[in-house]
Amino acid sequence: MPKKKIKTKNHNVGAPPGELYYSGSESSNDVKISLIQFNEEIFSEQTFYDVATLLKEVKPGLIKWINLDGIHRLEVIEAIGKAYGIHPLTQEDIVHVDSRPKFEEYSRYVVSILQMLYYDTSVRYEHLSVVLLEDTVISFQEPNGGDAFDVIRNRLRECKGRVRKMGADYLAYALIDAVVDHYFFVVEKLGEKIELLDEEILNNTGTDVMLRIHELKREVLLTRRLIWPAREMILNMMRSDTTLINETNSIYLRDVHDHINRVTETVDQYRETLTNIMEVHLANNANKMNEVMKALTVISAIFIPVTFIAGVYGMNFKFMPEIDSPYGYWITIGFMLAVMLAMGIYFKRKKWW
Repeated sequence: MPKKKIKTKNHNVGAPPGELYYSGSESSNDVKISLIQFNEEIFSEQTFYDVATLLKEVKPGLIKWINLDGIHRLEVIEAIGKAYGIHPLTQEDIVHVDSRPKFEEYSRYVVSILQMLYYDTSVRYEHLSVVLLEDTVISFQEPNGGDAFDVIRNRLRECKGRVRKMGADYLAYALIDAVVDHYFFVVEKLGEKIELLDEEILNNTGTDVMLRIHELKREVLLTRRLIWPAREMILNMMRSDTTLINETNSIYLRDVHDHINRVTETVDQYRETLTNIMEVHLANNANKMNEVMKALTVISAIFIPVTFIAGVYGMNFKFMPEIDSPYGYWITIGFMLAVMLAMGIYFKRKKWW
């Protein structure tokens, strides 16, 4: 397939419903299509870059998993949609990377749309759509470096677990479960960063700490925004009356829903923790400022009478006491030091210093 550079679109105002436009980052790469076909005894895995060649290799009587690594080539999405009867509105959601996580039912298929999270130096995400047909699962994902499906591929290759023994609906559940389980890894990384920040906050009052708190809070809010709607998506999937999802798999969907509830609760706790850390940081800065102000106030208070004495003797009147004494200077300096010492002892006993 010839390479064609796709430009990013951020909106499609005025276009009719179902018209495809890709809203992600531009890319000139081909779309990698992997086909896994299996039952309990048979397993095959192939890679394609052309939809027509892919369709020739599809075999009846086996469970099929078609994974598209890349959604930027609209002609590929349209070809897959035409071959499997995927509605143009669904295709539009598949290529629109900012689509809200949701679950929708159609006559021949159901589709689950969510975000796949991963972590390098910060939280990253990519758009994911999982279309479930009678004996086929089609997953569409952005090629942004994150992929939580390796664990499912290994289970299929090694015939581990139930996935080779169950139907396409169980495979769709397994893919969504792998994505949700990957949320725990991302949240764990955020938790580690928050713990390190919490330990550092009492000893570091610099502006860089506030910037780090702000950046980490943005990451937590982004994670919450991406994960929170997925709870509703899985809940709608559980409540669905579609015949494509076997009732025996409802218990597994409940388990996924429980997992994502735990993730969202943890993210909410992190958000509150960061708010508390910011309050502690501000309070710590305020306390240090108060200590500085207290020290400056004490020093100023000690020097007030000394300054007064120096000011009085600085007037140089002729008949001032001790002005003509050969020891007048040292007597005045000694008196000033005595006043300063007495005030210092008094402030210390009052615990003002």
